[in-house]
Amino acid sequence: MHHPRPDHSPSPTPAGRDHLRVSDTERERAATSLREHTTAGRLTIDELDGRLETALAARTQRELDALFEDLPAQPHRGPSSRDRAKALGVRIHIGAYLWASLAMIAIWAATGTGYVWPLWPILGWGIGVASHTGACGFGYDRLRRQR
Repeated sequence: MHHPRPDHSPSPTPAGRDHLRVSDTERERAATSLREHTTAGRLTIDELDGRLETALAARTQRELDALFEDLPAQPHRGPSSRDRAKALGVRIHIGAYLWASLAMIAIWAATGTGYVWPLWPILGWGIGVASHTGACGFGYDRLRRQR
């Protein structure tokens, strides 16, 4: 059963990627790439100004792609060695925290399970680990991708 579209616009047709509308993020990504091409000497400042104006006003992927037709593809940059080192430091900190927490809980359990004293060092160190992770700009997803 066919339902008419409420806005009475024609049904979308699979037209390929060229006709897809772009987001603000994609326009900004294109602008950043154009700036990098200018830094590399492939574009003049005047060319950059014109292309930036077009990029920021682009509505479709075709309009953005046209800005790069005469430019070489920029290789995708993976995480820098500094980012990998930061991620490793955060993972080591989290690992040490987890092992020490388990050791404190084991000691507490082995000594009679009275007052839960491991709570305080685990809580204090946990705040430090969370601060370290946040200060380095790493969330859980980003730490997993850095492996």
